[in-house]
Amino acid sequence: MQITRSHTSARASKIVEHGGVIYLSGQVADDPEADVQEQTRSTLAKVDELLTEAGSNREHILSATIYLRDIDQHFALMNEVWNAWVPEGHSPARACVEAHMARAQLLVEICIIAAKAG
Repeated sequence: MQITRSHTSARASKIVEHGGVIYLSGQVADDPEADVQEQTRSTLAKVDELLTEAGSNREHILSATIYLRDIDQHFALMNEVWNAWVPEGHSPARACVEAHMARAQLLVEICIIAAKAG
């Protein structure tokens, strides 16, 4: 089976497709100075764009891994945005963990695995 990679750099590809499954690299907000809810909204907007480009959408998400800088402080706030974004009846398998982020200002990073739509 063919593997397709998009937006590839020396370190990573933003999209990898294989066997009808789409893997998105970890996405973060463009504005690391924003609060966790705005970072979550911005990150999910990037996820939407990448899924659309790859021929999928949020109704086809199989799994999500969410990394939070401070799970005690940010979990409920991030979930408010997440819950409004996920289509009813299409909740993916999900893990949410606290993690040291690549940059101190980043509060949330989201990795997605989705099925190709249609």
